[in-house]
Amino acid sequence: MSDNRINIRNKRATFDYELIDRYVAGIQLVGTEIKSIRMGRASLVDSYCFFMTDELWIRGLNISEYFYGTYNNHQPMRERKLLLQRKELYKLQRKTKESGLTIVPIRLFINDRGLAKMEIAVAKGKKQYDKRETLKSKDASRELDRVKKKY
Repeated sequence: MSDNRINIRNKRATFDYELIDRYVAGIQLVGTEIKSIRMGRASLVDSYCFFMTDELWIRGLNISEYFYGTYNNHQPMRERKLLLQRKELYKLQRKTKESGLTIVPIRLFINDRGLAKMEIAVAKGKKQYDKRETLKSKDASRELDRVKKKY
């Protein structure tokens, strides 16, 4: 599998949240974590971002242990620092102080230079009826595509 094909998505985020702004951040990795990501062994389920002393961190990101790693292997569920420009960090911090806004990871990928990057978004939580509306519109568009395909 080529490096640029690694594209791990958080499908739950687009269902549970209305995405407002998107940013691409670097991730501070240690040891064998990048090897596990290149093998596609990471999960964004139940992960979220938070601020600690003016730095953005991600919690709940599961990068499985590297199979060929020895005693030098990393901890799969440790908190990892996200790397952004200072200006972007201040902007994100201001937005999250507003009521109901949070930062969720959307996608983990490897860029052209071989570096692991995380796409994050400022998001607002959807209500239950919004989620039902999303499902209805997806079903309707799927049905429409089926009908178009027949003719």
